[in-house]
Amino acid sequence: MAPPKKNTLPKPLPEGFILTDTEKKKWRLGKITGQGGFGLIYLASQDVDRPVTEDSNFVIKVEYQENGPLFSELKFYQRAAKAESVQKWKQAKKLDFLGIPTYWGSGLAEYKDLRYRFMAMDRLGTDLQKICDHNGGHLKKTTVLQLGQRLVDVLEYIHENEYVHADIKPANLMLGYKDSEQVYLADYGLSYRYCPDGVHKEYKENPKKGHNGTIEYTSLDAHKGLAPSRRGDLQILGFCLLHWLCGSLPWDGVLRHPTQVQEAKARLMDNLPDSVQSASGASTGEVASFLLYVRTLDYQDKPDYQFLKELLSCGVRGRLDFSVPDGAAGSPTKSPPIRAKKAGAARGGTKAKLRPAEVDDVDSDRRKTKPVQARYIRGPPITKPPSQPDEVFPAVRRSLRLSSAPASEEDDSKEEKEEVRPRPVPACYLRGPPISQDALSKQV
Repeated sequence: MAPPKKNTLPKPLPEGFILTDTEKKKWRLGKITGQGGFGLIYLASQDVDRPVTEDSNFVIKVEYQENGPLFSELKFYQRAAKAESVQKWKQAKKLDFLGIPTYWGSGLAEYKDLRYRFMAMDRLGTDLQKICDHNGGHLKKTTVLQLGQRLVDVLEYIHENEYVHADIKPANLMLGYKDSEQVYLADYGLSYRYCPDGVHKEYKENPKKGHNGTIEYTSLDAHKGLAPSRRGDLQILGFCLLHWLCGSLPWDGVLRHPTQVQEAKARLMDNLPDSVQSASGASTGEVASFLLYVRTLDYQDKPDYQFLKELLSCGVRGRLDFSVPDGAAGSPTKSPPIRAKKAGAARGGTKAKLRPAEVDDVDSDRRKTKPVQARYIRGPPITKPPSQPDEVFPAVRRSLRLSSAPASEEDDSKEEKEEVRPRPVPACYLRGPPISQDALSKQV
């Protein structure tokens, strides 16, 4: 049998299939609960003698052995995120919680001449992208700032362990399966060891690798083809915070053009803090300060994580509140931005629709009393003089403009003047008996 193609979803393993990890622990597969970029996610249990129940606390990610993302993720967990290492860090930093999923084991398996790689993890709940979509793209400001502080904690841990995440986005932020107050940064398939053995990667732009990551949020370094770095992670986080707070980003309209996105991000960073404060009517001072600090970092600089948390603190306390913010009304205020996992892979856009203001204009036009065209005045049928050109009435011109683009105030005022200007009624349209052409020419 020919080997499977790389970067493709694997053929499903049967429910009840038994996997054995590298530490000889056995896992039983349950139903498929989802899929990632190139892998399937199954419910799983260590009780191999009984079917996996719907409330299982474990999942297993499965990919073809030849695929790269799961291999990269495994290396991250094995080198930097073992459960005992995370626990020691929490104790040293006096943290009650650190949002890194727990890794339970991994291994290889074979089924019908196909080889698979798998990884057992804690089961997680819904992702933040679904919550944002439900809320019209917005999150409450207190929630945004709390998320920012927690994610700075996560980034500090993985950075201190020589890795960067490189793909922070709402789809990779998962709520706890049983406690939605816990938020995890998941999916380390693009994680990168930026500082192997304590030696930072050199600054080296590579246009062939430009625009890597998720196009809305990826860093300016990634746009230039640089290897991921700590400042890049923080800039990505800053763009996420801005999006959640404002409901949109200044470059949403050009996501199909990575170079234009890069230029828009550069303008925003160059013109801080005004560029952030003008991006939305929302109060964005904390996010502007966050990005201003990121702008001061050189490629190899170690960030001051405590200072970043203080910038986002603003006395924020209490539980996370994912309810719809005031004014969001549970639906987007604009067309949803195009999403892309990689540059050039954006989804197709939705069809353009009239904004609410435009709909009101159309309704008001329908309610207006329009002038009666002369040919509808009572009288016997007549033939239009051949010399008289066809006429497009002002009301018709207005409706045609609405169907293509909103009319300006100046155009509206001109049209109103045209509508109220009295027009002479041609003699041939006056009530009475038919008029001969000879008489008509004399009248005219």
